[in-house]
Amino acid sequence: MKTYKNTKSTKINTDMELKALLENEAEANQYAAKCLAVCAGVGTLAWLFNILGIFIIPANIMNIGMPFTILFFLIPTLLCKITGGKPLWAKYAIVICGITSIFILSAAMPKHGVLAWAVPLALSCHYYSKKLTKLTLIASWILFSASIYVGMYIGEGDLNLLITEPDIENRVITGQMLFEASLFFVLPRALILLGLSSICTTVAGRTRRLLERQIRDSEERQRISTELDVATRIQADMLPCIFPAFPERPEFDIYATMNPAKEVGGDFYDFFMVDETHLAIVIADVSGKGVPAALFMVIGKTLINDHTRPDVDLGKVFTEVNKLLCQSNNEGLFITAFEGVLDLVTGEFCFVNAGHEMPFIAKSGNAYEPYKLRPGFVLAGMEGMKYQSGCIQLSPGDKIFQYTDGVTEATNTANELYGMERLTNILVQNTAKSPAELLPVVKADIDAFVGEAPQFDDITMLCVTFVKAMDGGFTDYSS
Repeated sequence: MKTYKNTKSTKINTDMELKALLENEAEANQYAAKCLAVCAGVGTLAWLFNILGIFIIPANIMNIGMPFTILFFLIPTLLCKITGGKPLWAKYAIVICGITSIFILSAAMPKHGVLAWAVPLALSCHYYSKKLTKLTLIASWILFSASIYVGMYIGEGDLNLLITEPDIENRVITGQMLFEASLFFVLPRALILLGLSSICTTVAGRTRRLLERQIRDSEERQRISTELDVATRIQADMLPCIFPAFPERPEFDIYATMNPAKEVGGDFYDFFMVDETHLAIVIADVSGKGVPAALFMVIGKTLINDHTRPDVDLGKVFTEVNKLLCQSNNEGLFITAFEGVLDLVTGEFCFVNAGHEMPFIAKSGNAYEPYKLRPGFVLAGMEGMKYQSGCIQLSPGDKIFQYTDGVTEATNTANELYGMERLTNILVQNTAKSPAELLPVVKADIDAFVGEAPQFDDITMLCVTFVKAMDGGFTDYSS
């Protein structure tokens, strides 16, 4: 199985690299065609200047060499218009056209065409192919050398340096002159061309390796992104997300949301029936972000759920959960958590707080107010911690709002915190709203405050309303 996966991964990498290189070839063909078209324009302009007497190159030489040079410069443009530059052979055709153009130019005007040999070499680098660059070098070297000798018979310029006779028309090419041309012109310029090609070949090779590395990195990022998407869906599926959660239970109304700062987050909420008469709610925040926090979140959520039992004090639940978390916490993570259990018969709400935010409670007919309580130590922070539970009495219509610090610590572009005051105000203004109506309003207010600033922390909220007592059992403790 491992071998298969490796083979499959290698095939994916190869396919992606091939696709990227083919796409680059098409772009490089278009670019090379444009460059050669510019060269054609420059050649046409030089031809015109020569006709006007601005340049002093012999007209017969210019009139013979320049039309063919311009023609071969323009063929790649026509080729790209017809094929889009996509065929695999297109790059070879374009480079051949470039080399042929430079050969004609150099043969007609040796001293003017020397530097032009850099053009096909430079263009070949854009294909990131050492093979193509080497072939371009070999062809350029051969035709460059040939252009020197051809130019001695039909061109102008270099031969004047080898003879002293004023009558150029009646010149005679001797073996000695050919030797001197080879020694003084072909060899030095060929060496320069070789050096230039070496640079171009190195650039092409290094660029190709860089491209291949970028492709592999991109493929790896894509793989990680895909896995994170899966992790996000798995995490979302682990949290109760179907609302109304208990449509068959008229005694309460509950709603919760979680917006992670990254693909996966460390916040979590939970609610479940402990038994027929008790509803448990949990909200927690794992230190850190990303995958490690999400994994620790799964452990914490599972342990709290598994240890919450009827008639078991919540302080003992957190004490046991803390002991287990400390045993498997090599990364040094911790959890702030709040758990409450609502007795649907009596309205008694018992809770335990491990370093978490204080909840807001809205008594029936009154606005939300923070319920100040002394939090215990965080879970997984220290072995041997003992946790104490507390209880309050709720009446029908009372509401509890709980959240993580991502709400109050949401930061805007001015580096200001959302804060408790803003949270209290928005809750007070919307006390009458149901849980499903309240939480989107609070989130919208946070978003309006934050603006374009990035979200640094998970934002999790939970709200529950004690609607009515179960049949047979509510005692009015407020009287």
